[in-house]
Amino acid sequence: MARCAPLWSGPGLLHPHPDREQLHHFLSTVEPKVQTPMYFFLGNLSVLDLCVTCAIVPQLLASLWGPEKTIPSWGCITQAYIFHWTGCTECALLAVMAFDRYVAICQPLWYTLIMRPWVCVQLATAAWSSGLANSILQTTLTLQLHHCGHHTLDHFFCEVPVLIKLACGDTTANELSLAIGAIPFALMSPLLVLISYTLIVKAVLKLPSADKRYKALSTCSSHLVVVIMYFGPAICMYLQPPANSTRAKFMSFFYCVIIPLLNPLIYTRRNKDVKRMWKRILQPQSEVKS
Repeated sequence: MARCAPLWSGPGLLHPHPDREQLHHFLSTVEPKVQTPMYFFLGNLSVLDLCVTCAIVPQLLASLWGPEKTIPSWGCITQAYIFHWTGCTECALLAVMAFDRYVAICQPLWYTLIMRPWVCVQLATAAWSSGLANSILQTTLTLQLHHCGHHTLDHFFCEVPVLIKLACGDTTANELSLAIGAIPFALMSPLLVLISYTLIVKAVLKLPSADKRYKALSTCSSHLVVVIMYFGPAICMYLQPPANSTRAKFMSFFYCVIIPLLNPLIYTRRNKDVKRMWKRILQPQSEVKS
């Protein structure tokens, strides 16, 4: 299997634009293995996990340790927008990462051409933009519902399905909109991941050597674990809402707190590449071996 090409090199970038020469010079000094599309998408995934953690965990800790179990209205609205945005974006991003693994394993000779830097940026932008659009639509529709009585959340943070339950009037239209909006992220994204890995497995089984098959599958193992952990609770939560409130809280806690905590650990096996990169950057040029 051909080795994945660096993210910022390949056909179409042999003659960099003048205003990119400084960036190109810097990137040429870092470890080539961390310049691949895989690490570019992992960086986006890390930003998503950081956003979820910053939006949910501080208020959660304040509610657990503080005397008051309240959240300001602006804080609740912010949580709803950010959490729905990052959740949808992560679904789309995981599908994009599965496509990247498919191209790397099934189309290695075309990998550099297909996963060009600008294509990677466009795919990441599409994931972020689609998540933002769905978040604005669903959260705005939810906030327009009429609420009466005490605004008590039977949850540890503000998310759209829980806010819908607080409404006094008919919420059928909101629930239908939420289900339809979840189709691209909770159904199509896992389907694209499933198709990608089906093709990957078929291609790997054709490899003549068991060692080559192991190496090919090992490049997908971390991503596959993250996909299983993320889509499982998300699908159950949004497409088959559990009647048990405690179960709903546990599932929400799992995919908004536990998963962002586990993702760095899952990808720990690739930390050697990052350490090698920082050594090359921080060590004086005279000490770096050629």
